Amino acid sequence: GPGQGPAPPGIAGQTGGCGVAGDRMTDTRRRVKVYTLNEDRQWDDRGTGHVSSCYVERLKGMSLLVRAESDGSLLLESKINPNTAYQKQQDTLIVWSEAENYDLALSFQEKAGCDEIWEKICQVQGKDPSVDITQDLVDESEEERFDDMSSPGLELPSCELSRLEEIAELVASSLPSPLRREKLALALENEGYIKKLLEIFHVCEDLENIEGLHHLYEIIKGIFLLNRTALFEVMFSEECIMDVIGCLEYDPSLSQSRKHREFLTKTAKFKEVIPISDPELKQKIHQTYRVQYIQDMVLPTPSVFEENMLSTLHSFIFFNKVEIVGMLQEDEKFLTDLFAQLTDEATDEEKRQELVNFLKEFCAFSQTLQPQNRDAFFKTLSNMGILPALEVILGMDDAQVRSAATDIFSYLVEYNPSMVREFVMQEAQQNDDDILLINLIIEHMICDTDPELGGAVLLMGLLRTLVDPENMLATANKTEKTEFLGFFYKHCMHVLTAPLLANTTEDKPSKDDFQTAQLLALILELLTFCVEHHTYHIKNYIINKDILRRVLVLMASKHAFLALCALRFKRKIIGLKDEFYNRYIMKSFLFEPVVKAFLNNGSRYNLMNSAIIEMFEFIRVEDIKSLTAHVIENYWKALEDVDYVQTFKGLKLRFEQQRERQDNPKLDSMRSILRNHRYRRDARTLEDEEEMWFNTDEDDMEDGEAVVPPSDKTKNDEDIMDPISKFMERKKLKESEEKEVLLKTNLSGRQSPSFKLSFSSATKSNLTSQSSASNLPGSPGSPGSPGSPGSPGSVSKSTSQMAAITTK
Repeated sequence: GPGQGPAPPGIAGQTGGCGVAGDRMTDTRRRVKVYTLNEDRQWDDRGTGHVSSCYVERLKGMSLLVRAESDGSLLLESKINPNTAYQKQQDTLIVWSEAENYDLALSFQEKAGCDEIWEKICQVQGKDPSVDITQDLVDESEEERFDDMSSPGLELPSCELSRLEEIAELVASSLPSPLRREKLALALENEGYIKKLLEIFHVCEDLENIEGLHHLYEIIKGIFLLNRTALFEVMFSEECIMDVIGCLEYDPSLSQSRKHREFLTKTAKFKEVIPISDPELKQKIHQTYRVQYIQDMVLPTPSVFEENMLSTLHSFIFFNKVEIVGMLQEDEKFLTDLFAQLTDEATDEEKRQELVNFLKEFCAFSQTLQPQNRDAFFKTLSNMGILPALEVILGMDDAQVRSAATDIFSYLVEYNPSMVREFVMQEAQQNDDDILLINLIIEHMICDTDPELGGAVLLMGLLRTLVDPENMLATANKTEKTEFLGFFYKHCMHVLTAPLLANTTEDKPSKDDFQTAQLLALILELLTFCVEHHTYHIKNYIINKDILRRVLVLMASKHAFLALCALRFKRKIIGLKDEFYNRYIMKSFLFEPVVKAFLNNGSRYNLMNSAIIEMFEFIRVEDIKSLTAHVIENYWKALEDVDYVQTFKGLKLRFEQQRERQDNPKLDSMRSILRNHRYRRDARTLEDEEEMWFNTDEDDMEDGEAVVPPSDKTKNDEDIMDPISKFMERKKLKESEEKEVLLKTNLSGRQSPSFKLSFSSATKSNLTSQSSASNLPGSPGSPGSPGSPGSPGSVSKSTSQMAAITTK
């Protein structure tokens, strides 16, 4: 229909209109998710789209088509085969096997849409839509072609003890052939055969007939591999499931039977933390537990060939869990009781532990839900007061309870960080800082007793998600970012930095054991993240609280990883090229700890050595004038002998050129025009533009050199040109051994045999930033002359400062 875009190539040859009109694409009724079953027997989400059915010429039949919601591409094209078994589950799911080892499921947003498509499938197969599975009986003619057995169905031997071996052989021989599997499954269903087998099982157990029990094991295991929901429903019914597990205790490959039933009846106790009133729900929970037990513990690990044969078993469990979550969620009284008891002081410890574990498992189950149902699930929990409840639990002494509460908290943060932020900010209006939820989390992180800090690492990840502006919302009247960060720096930051400040009062860390070092490294990692993402909040905090000086005390730690963390924090600050930070660094002489660490490291060629040199190299390449002067004026004596890299000599050179330029104001005024143009832009857009610049095609850049459109030369050109060309000559000589040659008047080009520079005669220069890259080397419209390609990696970061000068 209209609005659908061109048909994908797959269905070009179809005839007849498709059953989806253009406006249907926005209709929720036909909105589906497509799932396929992967090797691990997990359902993979293949995308969301709208389903329709129509005749596809190429496939010669009515087919199901799903077009992606995002771009209208075809997610699924599947012919409705007259003899495939389609199955409808829970009103909104249709599941079928597209081919051997390839299972598909469509999950509908609405029951009505599912019913429509189900009717279409039943219509093609000539079935009554009231069935939940379209039985697949293969017609006679095909059968003879496929199979040497001329009888229409499969004759099962009568179910007797003496014929168990024969039955076991029949089951084993039917598994490899899809057709025989079909027939076997139908025969077992139609004759109520499983119940008869289980009666014989009792007889064998009473007679201790081990041989018979071994045959029964093989038969029941074979029936599992038939992968049929209808058979599972019989086997997992209340009356049969324990006997089925009984049959699976007698594995012929084991010397003695395994006592699964004893475990399930005596050891595994079903705890009703809160009484469940609905008998159907209770039965479902029991059933799911037992079937999961069969899958995980009883059935032997399937071989590669059997992997997919158990897909239906997996789906059975998956959809059962979905149903349980749904039923519990609707039970208002149950959830209200759960939260009331969780937070009640009078609840005893053991009971509380069970309640928390239940809630954790409940959240884990919810991961099987579709996104829209998961939304509803977390909304329900949120309305029930899950966050205040977690806060109470996190404040308790019992470590196990706290750890379970942390797991639940992580589900909530990953699912909806905004909900957590909103709660914390509201709560801050009534409470003291030290009992705020976020501060409790920070305290648990700081007090993690695990020597490897497993819990702290998880909590740090959650904090990072909470303070990450990337996932914050901006609405018309307020932005979450300004509100939440304002709150965080006022109420929580001091708790986070307390261990750092406590440990750095002297000129080396007061506690330097491994666990403390690990904790401080985690805190620094989060602070470094803040420097990168929180602009002015963190800047005020660092400068007012003198944080960088305290962090650099850790450069003296005996743990290299911690010293490097401290260095990385400083490097992130310098990387911002922010003069506020630079003035603070110079005023407090904060290069001193770094230079000290560099000298103490001696001539060792290690990460510390490289990282420190890289920091100074960054200052040189980016030409950060204030820091260059500061370093040379204060630390040149300590660094002048380092000659295995050119970094420090290069800094000195920069410093001297800077001095020289101060004596030549003409040159400087031109630079300041260029520089001001660049610094006026917002830091964030600059990053994006630099990204764009570095993502432009390298090859385009290689051929053309820095070319500025030629124009009439006039004498005032010559004035400017002269110092530049002298400077260039000198610079070329000085830096010939280095990687890049950069013309540092914010005009930088790839290394090439000659530099062409021509300035326009117009008095007014119009400066275009590189985002409008029409005049950049190698781009269309610029007269690129073939130069030699620059050496790989010779484009330094300063390329981003390219400004093309054009005539106004």
